[in-house]
Amino acid sequence: MSNNIREQLMAKTANLPKPADFKGETKKDKSARGPQTMPGITSALAAAQLRIQELEGKGVETEIPVSEIVPNPWQPRRQFNEAKLSELARSIDEVGLLQAVTVRRLGDGFQLVAGERRLRAHKLINRENIRAVVIECSDQDMAALALMENVTRDDLSDYEIAISIRRAEAEFPNRTRLAQAMGISRSDLYRFLAYDDLPDFVKRDLDLNPAVLGASSAQDTVNALKRTGESGVRALEELWPQVVSGDLVQTKLAASLSAQAGQRGSSTDAGGRSILKIFAGKVQAGSITKDVKGLTFKFKSGVMTEEQESQLREHIGKMFSIRSE
Repeated sequence: MSNNIREQLMAKTANLPKPADFKGETKKDKSARGPQTMPGITSALAAAQLRIQELEGKGVETEIPVSEIVPNPWQPRRQFNEAKLSELARSIDEVGLLQAVTVRRLGDGFQLVAGERRLRAHKLINRENIRAVVIECSDQDMAALALMENVTRDDLSDYEIAISIRRAEAEFPNRTRLAQAMGISRSDLYRFLAYDDLPDFVKRDLDLNPAVLGASSAQDTVNALKRTGESGVRALEELWPQVVSGDLVQTKLAASLSAQAGQRGSSTDAGGRSILKIFAGKVQAGSITKDVKGLTFKFKSGVMTEEQESQLREHIGKMFSIRSE
């Protein structure tokens, strides 16, 4: 069967390095698609090609009503380029559909396996029917193929992949098997899953603009939030609009959050101890620690002038009696 999704996958792997040739790659932006390990993805795509070959060998090509096809629930993409979609629709209107979509039966209708853009283009030009290959496909195959069809595309955001991973997770016995199906390590998989731990106000913006925050920056931000607690969440509420607008580079979000949370005030641990950090500009000058034993003021050597130290002693002397020892 020509022009099918097997050929799409083969085209995707044509320019990927073979595992024996892979020597690693330096990432300028660790929030870009850093988690991908190219040899692993190459192997996963090769396995997907073989599986597609099996499924298509038993498939039947026919024309079915567009209205009877429901979307693939594991489709990672949340945004589609309207200009490219319109261009595809015009092409289909002029020369017809060159490549059939792939579907499986679902109840009285069909569920899309591959070909979301082609289906959307048919709807744009009000086509009632579409050429489709009907195959038998399990939920696990659906989830894996949807991920592998999209994971190597540069225009697919990490957040969109993370959403699809979450949807696909239920179809795999464990996360190790899921990572293997994607051709990535477990640590890389957890980097994608870090989006789950971001506050809701961040995820709402990512639903609208998924490319704003990469997986590595998301993981760094989550780790910073775990260290800083509520003061970190408040700092993120102030900093996040700057990331969305592009005024703050996403790779600097976690560090900015930690610094602002530290300046903001105290963080209290489970034992009832709170630490208030004192800053001189951007440099921490000291701290005020409160615990069950009392209140402790600490200042780094050289951060205060003699005049400032004298003023501090005078101020304390107005509240308490001071004796030299």
